[in-house]
Amino acid sequence: MLKGTKIYSIFTGTCPVCQNESMYEESNPYKISKIFNMHERCGHCNTKYKIEPSFFYGAMYVSYALGVAFAVAAFVISYLFLGGGLMTSFFAIVGTLIVFMPVIMRLSRNIWINLFKHYDKEKASKSQKSLN
Repeated sequence: MLKGTKIYSIFTGTCPVCQNESMYEESNPYKISKIFNMHERCGHCNTKYKIEPSFFYGAMYVSYALGVAFAVAAFVISYLFLGGGLMTSFFAIVGTLIVFMPVIMRLSRNIWINLFKHYDKEKASKSQKSLN
């Protein structure tokens, strides 16, 4: 349904160009030792993921914004909805950031690469035809 959109590629971690293959060697972000292991290229459309050396350093800025968003959500839920105090909210924020750290790291990389790479219907259909 959403295939062909940046949202699909961001949330699934698939190739931003053809969206037929995961960019990551390990799909589970909670396998911490393999969290940054990515394929060099897409097996379907041959898109190179690391556009240049240190390309994903820019994802740190996205990661910061996502971390702030998760922290604000944790604060709103713990302080405003559940009625906890400030210390409870602080621990909720810290706990949320620790628990969701692998997800935030992966999402930030996905968002960062999707800023520079765009879905190509032609490449996606070529790779689908080669699969059949």
